[in-house]
Amino acid sequence: MAKKVAGSFKLQIRGGQATMAPPVGPAFGQRGLNGMEFVKQFNSKSQSQAGKILPVVVTFFSDKSFTFIVKSPPASALLMEAANIKGGSAESNKIKVGSVKRGQLEEIAKVKMEDLNCHTVESAVSMLAGTARSMGLRVED
Repeated sequence: MAKKVAGSFKLQIRGGQATMAPPVGPAFGQRGLNGMEFVKQFNSKSQSQAGKILPVVVTFFSDKSFTFIVKSPPASALLMEAANIKGGSAESNKIKVGSVKRGQLEEIAKVKMEDLNCHTVESAVSMLAGTARSMGLRVED
């Protein structure tokens, strides 16, 4: 018999570095879920991407069990890594803080493809180019 879904929530956690400190502890505690079990499973599953910010979608059931899906890192984090910058521009239309090449956007698109709302690499590159421009990055061919 299928379990009854009680709800879901999203978290962003560094790969391989989850602890019961916020945001994990409060998110699991207020729902009466076993946070330590999540921490162990998440850390083992995300060890290969240690240190990168990873979005996680946790679905929990009425019997207090849960499942989770680890998504690819946010596009902004991957773009900052590619451009070798610490943060985006406060005024992206006036102040440019770095640049990315089209080849780098294609690599990021391949990583993000399953999480993006598009079907081709070209459209994914177009979406990432828009994100880069809104962060204050120049897109070079």
